[in-house]
Amino acid sequence: MDFSLTEDQRAFADAATQFANDKLAPNAAKWDENQIFPKDVLKEAGEMGFLSLYVPEPQGGLGLPRLDASIIFEQLAMGCTSTTAYMTIHNMVAWMIANFAKDEVKEQFCPLLVSGESLGSYCLTEANAGSDAASLTTTAIKQGDEYIISGAKAFISGAGDTDVLVVMARTDQHLKGASGISAFVVPAEANGISYGRKEPKMGWNSQPTRAVTFDDVRVPSSYLLGNEGDGFKFAMKGLDGGRINIATCSLGTAQQALEMARQYVDERKQFGQKLADFQSVQFKLADMTTELVAARQLVRYAAFQLDQQTPEATAYCAMAKRFATDVGFKVCDQALQLYGGYGYIKEYPLERYFRDVRVHQILEGTNEIMRLIIARRILSEGSRLL
Repeated sequence: MDFSLTEDQRAFADAATQFANDKLAPNAAKWDENQIFPKDVLKEAGEMGFLSLYVPEPQGGLGLPRLDASIIFEQLAMGCTSTTAYMTIHNMVAWMIANFAKDEVKEQFCPLLVSGESLGSYCLTEANAGSDAASLTTTAIKQGDEYIISGAKAFISGAGDTDVLVVMARTDQHLKGASGISAFVVPAEANGISYGRKEPKMGWNSQPTRAVTFDDVRVPSSYLLGNEGDGFKFAMKGLDGGRINIATCSLGTAQQALEMARQYVDERKQFGQKLADFQSVQFKLADMTTELVAARQLVRYAAFQLDQQTPEATAYCAMAKRFATDVGFKVCDQALQLYGGYGYIKEYPLERYFRDVRVHQILEGTNEIMRLIIARRILSEGSRLL
């Protein structure tokens, strides 16, 4: 069992680190303060391949495994958590279209998504269908060679500023739960689509979050992904990868917070000695580092499980998401504590790290839902999570 990174993985990580240092970190505070969605930098990310990491090569992507993508996202998140988190969402949109759309639809949308000329949003969540996504009520009624989509989505990242939507809607009104849900590609400016206000948020301010309303929005029947009824299956596949991605964003942010805290306590003096000389501080740093390393190994192992498409992959993705997002928030909180009052003011990025990682315990399935997924797998006959 080899835990070392390959030469290619190190090269990808180095490229991501360079991009994070040059393009993300210097601008992250400005984007956060002014709620700027950095489309120009996202386009540059597309040119680097960061918007199509696991899009298959025939559709113009890098075709990387999820483990390699996780390594890259971790480095990017050290530059800007919020912008990197949006990149993971865009990757999921591009991956869904590249894998499940009809050939002519792939040809229409994938080149623009891969390059960053077009940006994507993922529309699953509804106001009354958050953790219980299978209860969504948005409908898609087939009429001739079109589908007519009606309903509303909530908390959609990038909405109002993106170009392509992947929308989950119910095509069979007689089937309850997941069975009647289908997935569609929808141009973001299609007639009948309207967007709510830009939600004022605690964090993730470099990407807009809005509600999206669909009022008899017509799309060609060819924009259906897969077959009718496949939507929830696609959504769950997307969420497995999404949980790895958001866990990884927590790792990168926490790693950056830890590094800044380490530097600070090695320079700051109180009571005639450096903070780093106090045993209580040393113990805190030791615990933060140990838990962060443990979280990283679990995330990478879960990504490996997903790449191998093992029967336990979903449970491992849930475990990684639960553990890494909790640890990431804890490490950022403790790093802020080590900074003392300076950590609380916006001159330093610790308070932004703290705000940005908090939502990771909620989205892609709350950590309470992650525990349900894990427990159900543990209690199922024949399960061995080793």
